[in-house]
Amino acid sequence: MKARGAVSAALASAGILLAGWQAGAQVAEIRGSAVATAAGTGTDGTGSSGATGATGATGSSGSSGSAGTSGSSGSVASGSAGAAAAAAATYDGAVVPTRFGSVQVQITVKAGAITDVTALQLTDDDRKSIQISNRAAPLLRSEVLAAQSAKVKSISGATVTSNAYLTSLQAAIDAANL
Repeated sequence: MKARGAVSAALASAGILLAGWQAGAQVAEIRGSAVATAAGTGTDGTGSSGATGATGATGSSGSSGSAGTSGSSGSVASGSAGAAAAAAATYDGAVVPTRFGSVQVQITVKAGAITDVTALQLTDDDRKSIQISNRAAPLLRSEVLAAQSAKVKSISGATVTSNAYLTSLQAAIDAANL
């Protein structure tokens, strides 16, 4: 019976990861096009661009728009891609134990924005916990990506899982200094 539950939990986690990956690809595509559009047009018409990195430094290109500096990696990118040159980084949240199992999430941050949230562990103590996690995780993920914060409402019927998810998420956000 325990082996059956473990297999079920593994399959459920794989399904959640797949759904999250698909949704994350769509969000990244939308954000990527918005960043490219914003980077190509400066308010003064000079093509200035730059990204605020993790260190807080802001880069800017000259009036020719030939180079931009990314504050997080310190690298120089050519053209108006300077704003998009910051590399994505991942941050793991704390493992939050609950009476139904542990919960841990990981965030991916690029250019100061949360671009992905991955559930590394979800409650899996029994079949009901797995069902609740499978229902709540994608909803929480989409809410967090939209809000760019851990300040979202918990999922009705999944309060314990939601609270643990958001606690782990906040720890990851704190680690990323967002």
